[in-house]
Amino acid sequence: MAGRIRQSDIEEVKARTNIADIIGDYVSLKPGGVGSLKGLCPFHDEKSPSFNVRPGVGRYHCFGCGEGGDVYAFLVKLDHVSFTEAVERLAGRIGYQLHYEEGGGGPSESSGNRARLLAANNAAEEFFRDRLAAPDADPGRRFLGERGFDAAAATHFGVGFAPKSWDELTKHLRGKGYTPDELLAAGLVSQRDRGVYDRFRGRLVWPIRDVTGQTIGFGARRLLEDDNGPKYLNTPETAVYKKTQVLYGLDLAKRDISRNDQVVVVEGYTDVMACHLAGITTAVATCGTAFGVDHIKVIRRIMGDDSSTGSVIFTFDPDAAGQKAAARAFGEEQRFSAQTYVAVGPDGLDPCDLRLSGGDDAVRRMIDNRKPMFEFMIRQVVDRFDLDTVEGRTSALRAGAPIVATIRDPASQNGYTRELARLSGADLQDALRAVRSAQRSSGGGERRSGGDDQRGGRDGAPQQYQPPTPDAPAPIREIDPSDPTQRTERESLMVLLQHPAEVGAERAARAVQVPFANPTHAVVRDAIATQLPSIADPGWVDRILAEVPQAYAPTVNALAVAALPQTGADVGRYARSILDSLIDRDLLREKAELTSRLARTDPQNAELRRSLQVALASIDRERMRLRGE
Repeated sequence: MAGRIRQSDIEEVKARTNIADIIGDYVSLKPGGVGSLKGLCPFHDEKSPSFNVRPGVGRYHCFGCGEGGDVYAFLVKLDHVSFTEAVERLAGRIGYQLHYEEGGGGPSESSGNRARLLAANNAAEEFFRDRLAAPDADPGRRFLGERGFDAAAATHFGVGFAPKSWDELTKHLRGKGYTPDELLAAGLVSQRDRGVYDRFRGRLVWPIRDVTGQTIGFGARRLLEDDNGPKYLNTPETAVYKKTQVLYGLDLAKRDISRNDQVVVVEGYTDVMACHLAGITTAVATCGTAFGVDHIKVIRRIMGDDSSTGSVIFTFDPDAAGQKAAARAFGEEQRFSAQTYVAVGPDGLDPCDLRLSGGDDAVRRMIDNRKPMFEFMIRQVVDRFDLDTVEGRTSALRAGAPIVATIRDPASQNGYTRELARLSGADLQDALRAVRSAQRSSGGGERRSGGDDQRGGRDGAPQQYQPPTPDAPAPIREIDPSDPTQRTERESLMVLLQHPAEVGAERAARAVQVPFANPTHAVVRDAIATQLPSIADPGWVDRILAEVPQAYAPTVNALAVAALPQTGADVGRYARSILDSLIDRDLLREKAELTSRLARTDPQNAELRRSLQVALASIDRERMRLRGE
């Protein structure tokens, strides 16, 4: 059992590691201000980036979900590794030799150790790659050649061959010190009464890698006639391989996905290879499972698709399974901020077969000729009916209307209503009535006519219709620099966020009662008011960020880091004076209201006049106290 890693080594490894490089393997990071990077948070699903990384101080923080820490905390949280494993991984990345205390001689080698499972997978990948050149791997080489892949392509994608043997891989890895329990935990072997045996036998093997490029599993294609197993056999679920969270080829595609704001989702390993070799280097594929929510989260983090500029392109086979996959993808389409498309090859050819028949240009044309997902789905529905009959046209219209009803952009919905009418052979007015009826049936009611119903300026993108929310936040409004009232409000919020201990709970409580002229400032003020009981506790700004609507998070961030006019030893005095000025302004407003009310009060109502005069005197005393008079 290994001992503790020396604290000095832990600090040295962290000092030598650029946190942005590590996090950049998982999240597309873009400049977010001086010394700061931003991206979509990997710890929760979000539409707009609130995940901040500051390489200069080696820390990250998400202002949406509150996750934060150093590079070790990031790996522990995201990859579910122990602290020791996180240090060991980063040390290995930079080639740093760790030292262990309490007599330990090296890292843990327990069967459940993530590092051991990854190492076993790497050793297996090397074994499979080397065996592709062996005489008995001829079926694998022939399979690749028949599909247009040469030795260089196989090397680039790490393709290998699993020999037709019950224990050749097992013996090889046992010779390298791996135990049967470790091999079973890695999914490389299967269990039987007499022990373990190779899981992949007589098959072509693709390494499945995570976003950082580490091999976490394998996909194996049947080659031999006497192989009674499934056509494709994948690694089972393990501590490092979760098929719903993995996309084949993402390690190779992630840079271009982020750079080009595009991802192409294909259906198999050879399709990924064909696309990449044809220049479509943003292609990825699922691994033995349907495209789902977790895959979408992975893609969004890599794309950083907080705008409408991105493109997500699906390729589907024209058979029943492909149509089912298309319907499933369409059901999740609204989770993307990017525009979604469908690309179908001529004669229904997938990218691999299309490249064989038409070359690289044919694959590129297939992607270039993509159709919006919504248009594709309408055609899929309408084509199921016999449009030569009245009954068929009516049924097609009724089946297509609920799809059109999901579009939130009124202009696009009107356009696709006309398209539905054209494709189904229906009258335009009948199509309009069918779509409105579908909206009412789904609980959507009448659609909104304003731009707030659109997603980031997208044009024609289908999305689940949602009724307008009565508590939608007021639009973000910048301050008028010529207005001293708004300047005071802004600086008051700055000192409340940046120096809560200096202003004190009592003064802060009075300040947040002041009506604000700027509606954006008012939202932040209200958030501060809800958190006043914990004003002296750590994480003050984080709690305010968690309280405000997401649209206002950038405003809070700006107020929390903006430079105050006064710094140094007098910052406390300045902070208090700003709030006193804000409170004094409100007291003046109250005084004016009471004075006006007193003037309107019947002289015969002595009791009311006396109470108003007492209140006015109290306000004057409070204002004098604030001014130090």
